[in-house]
Order: sequence, then C-alpha cells, then structure tokens
Amino acid sequence: MASEMPVVNAEFGDRPTIEFPTEIAPAGLKVVELFEGNGPMVRRGDTVTVNYHGVVWGKDTPFDSSFDRHQPATFGIGVGQVIKGWDQTVPGHNVGSRLVVSIPPEYGYGSRGVPQAGIGGEDTLVFVIDIISTR
Repeated sequence: MASEMPVVNAEFGDRPTIEFPTEIAPAGLKVVELFEGNGPMVRRGDTVTVNYHGVVWGKDTPFDSSFDRHQPATFGIGVGQVIKGWDQTVPGHNVGSRLVVSIPPEYGYGSRGVPQAGIGGEDTLVFVIDIISTR
C-alpha cells in the first residue's frame, strides 16, 4: 500500500513537500505512518493539536496548511469535529508521529466538495499530519 501513497519529504515539524506516484489516487481511505512518535497514543474523544498540510491528489498548491499559517490546529478527534477521514485515521497514533493520509470524497467533503477551496466533489484529499499533543 505504501508504494501507491505519495512520497513526503521533510522531517516532523517541517513543512512537507508531496510527490505523487501516479495520477490516480488509491481507492479507499489510506494512512501511512511516516515517523512513529514516542508520546502518548491519541484516542477517540481526545483533544489533539496538530500541524497539517492538505492538497488535492496530484496538485502542488495546498488548499489549507497550518504549516503555512505557522499556527497548529486543536480540535476533538473521533467525535465529528473534523472530516470522517481524520476521525478514522488519527486515533491510534502517538504524539510525535507524522502521517500521510489519502481521503476519498466519501470520507472528506462528499460529492459537493468545497469549491471555494478548490476541492471538487470527486477529489481525493491528501493530508500530512504531525501530531503535536493530545489530552
């Protein structure tokens, strides 16, 4: 599975660069842990703080990036405060981990997408997520 996922260059904490191995995204929700942290494990219902970088599969320009804003994001995980793809992939990983997640529309913004962000209803989203803390 890792071979069909994007290649991410950068260490935990640094703004990632993403290279796509194919024009076509893999089917389904996929997560690869690029670096395993040694902090506490994130559990459903926790409040997590993360840095993230989100792009549409195959695109260079992020539609959203806390790295670019220099401001991590904090929210409840596994409780419907973020898209389903995050709720299902972030829990179970440790603080200090870097993940790359491929999220098809049904786990992201659905068939409507988010046109104002450049996300179409058929677009697969890719997020690089650095887990900073959990409580």
